Amino acid sequence: MSIETLRAHWGFTRTPFTKELAPSMLFGSRSHEEALARITWIISERALGVITGEVGAGKTVAARAATAALDGSRHTLIYLPNPVIGARGIYAEIVRALGESPRFHTAQLIAQAREALEAEETERGRRVILIFDEAHMLSAEQLEQLRMLTNSEMDSRAAFACLLLGQPTLRKRLRQAAFAALDQRIALRCAIEGMDTAETGAYIAHHLRLAGREDTIFSDDAIALIAEVSRGLPRQINNLSTQTLIAAYAQKKSICDERSAQAAVAEIAAE
Repeated sequence: MSIETLRAHWGFTRTPFTKELAPSMLFGSRSHEEALARITWIISERALGVITGEVGAGKTVAARAATAALDGSRHTLIYLPNPVIGARGIYAEIVRALGESPRFHTAQLIAQAREALEAEETERGRRVILIFDEAHMLSAEQLEQLRMLTNSEMDSRAAFACLLLGQPTLRKRLRQAAFAALDQRIALRCAIEGMDTAETGAYIAHHLRLAGREDTIFSDDAIALIAEVSRGLPRQINNLSTQTLIAAYAQKKSICDERSAQAAVAEIAAE
């Protein structure tokens, strides 16, 4: 079945439960709003912050929403999604993002990255926001280089804001003695939790409204099952809700009830 057929059956003007949403269209759960506020504070204070959450909890979404609200003429965003670039790769990506060609020798590259970060603000008046996604996968060497990078101006000020996004294991890892110096530099930590049943229902209704349906499509029993199985994680809610719509369509129903949701759970479990 095509997505066009599904949209036509339910009378949607757009596909619901998609990640392709403008930041202004995102659902603001309690946990998401808290993360958004903390990320905004990290940026304003040029601080080092850690945002953790399970896979699909919305860490990257929160960071995207926070940075989308920034004045592009006064901020420079450097997003590093791939931890496998190595320690040298961090410096090289920073240098490239700031419009320079990385120097060959590592010692010179490190100095170049630091100078470029400093110049971005002092000469161009732009605050740099450095975001590491999947930060729980950063190597010990990368974390040490990050500590060295934040160790500038004899701790009097920071040249950039830095945000580490990762799974809950990141917080535990940073507590290890080997990373004590970096851990002490973290100004703020935030854990994004899953939504409860009420918020899950509001989340589903929000996405349906964006797709053009203001009326009730999902029964309370279906929402409760989706909330339980997904643990309130947005990505899982999206997957289960989409599969529930498909199951209800196949069952020739106009409402997504518990049976439709059970079929969705079974379908996803079989993948």
